[in-house]
Amino acid sequence: MKLGSVTLFGICAGAIWGTVWMIVVGVLLMLVSGLTTQPPLGMAALTGAVMGVSAFLIFEKLQGRAQIVVLVGLSGLLLLVLTAAQPFGVPLTQVFYQLIAWIIFAGLLGTSLLMGLRGYTGEGVSRYRFELLVIRLLKGLGFVIFTIVVVLPFYVMVMTSLKNQQSLLANPLDFSINLSQGAASLFRSYIELFTEYHFGTFLTNSALVSVLTVIITLAFAVPGAYAVARLRFKGQAFLSRSILLIYMVPAIVLVIPLYAVFSQAGLRNSLTGLLVVYPATTIPVALYMLQGYFRGLPSELEEAGLMDGLSRVGVILKITLPLSLPALASVALYVFMIAWNEFLFAFMFLDDLEMFTLSRGVVSLNSSEVPRQHLMAGAVIATVPVLALFLWFERYLVSGLTAGSVKG
Repeated sequence: MKLGSVTLFGICAGAIWGTVWMIVVGVLLMLVSGLTTQPPLGMAALTGAVMGVSAFLIFEKLQGRAQIVVLVGLSGLLLLVLTAAQPFGVPLTQVFYQLIAWIIFAGLLGTSLLMGLRGYTGEGVSRYRFELLVIRLLKGLGFVIFTIVVVLPFYVMVMTSLKNQQSLLANPLDFSINLSQGAASLFRSYIELFTEYHFGTFLTNSALVSVLTVIITLAFAVPGAYAVARLRFKGQAFLSRSILLIYMVPAIVLVIPLYAVFSQAGLRNSLTGLLVVYPATTIPVALYMLQGYFRGLPSELEEAGLMDGLSRVGVILKITLPLSLPALASVALYVFMIAWNEFLFAFMFLDDLEMFTLSRGVVSLNSSEVPRQHLMAGAVIATVPVLALFLWFERYLVSGLTAGSVKG
């Protein structure tokens, strides 16, 4: 690849990163400080373009930590010069947060260029290595965009839940918090949710329904999936392929008939009704997920267990299930999330406040009579348990536990 193409790539990559980080840091500065900023995107792109070209020379002349120090220092200095000491449209000396944001921008721009262009000098590169540069850029942009899409709404949700009504009305775009107000005032929305809005009951109901749904689903799905994967019987292929047909029927179509049936059977406005509906919707997908995993387990291990005198149930309990922990964890987490976040059936079947699940309770806060920070606090309470469970189950979400179990 010719030198001109590589140089042009450095200019484009630097300009892109300069623009992206100026937008990201500028928005964060506004959210954290409440300051109305005017990020100079043109100057940021020019800063990135100049540093993108200069990076090749820096990589050629310097090694190790000196590269990142020079890249970050020059990036910050150049942006300061081009914007006349107003990197975010406000004098640098006016707000302390802006000084921090300027340092963060320079650090992110320098780090992005170092990670994306590392190992390449001003000399021409092969087409393969040039494609690696492009892939690095696209991967980096994808990671940044995905992170922002996930983190930014959660940040706004958490910060809003920690504010009071007066500050929200004064400046709706100010998502900074005053840590000097004390814990009782800071977490006032959460305290009121549990003391005045019955969120302790909602949380207990959701936990109970979700855990029981997981237990019931696995109790039916494990033997069913094992039978489809291992046993031979008439109609096995059709059953295996038609397990997910239930998902072709929209849930909204089932609500009205189920509402009528549950009303006559006395199951409406009770958690028992949800424990009938939720497993019925989760068992098919659990069967589908587990049968594929069971088919991938070495059948020789189960045959050896049968030859050693184990029954079929003993084989499942002592061999199949221990080897299926990743699949069981994935299915359990997936089923728990469905039951925890389900809203349609809970909204239609539950009328008594004492029977509300968490999703139903959060929606009840969406009213003009309830402060917005309470709604955001309820959303945080509904999100954190699932997030914590996912992080805890992550250690089980690995494959290859059976690698090496059977010698070739």
